[in-house]
Amino acid sequence: MNIWVYLAVMASTIYAIRALPLVLLRRRIENRFIRSFLYYVPYVTLAVMTFPAILSATGSIWSAWAALLAGILLAWCGAGLLTVSVSACAVVFVLEMFLC
Repeated sequence: MNIWVYLAVMASTIYAIRALPLVLLRRRIENRFIRSFLYYVPYVTLAVMTFPAILSATGSIWSAWAALLAGILLAWCGAGLLTVSVSACAVVFVLEMFLC
């Protein structure tokens, strides 16, 4: 019986989070600060979820930091997503071979 209450609470919470902005905000948001904030929310959320996973995905924290720095450097230089990810994996592989 409790499972149905839990499911109802979760469903209503999710529905409220998605439906309330549609109901309350009927016109275009003109405030530049709020528009800028809402624009960057998905990127920040992705970074917050990804960053701890990067540092805990390898056997050594040093190889994780090296791969992170290599990925940031390659992305800063304009490399594509595939190049950055393959290079980060290669850095982890090489360092794990020497560290273990």
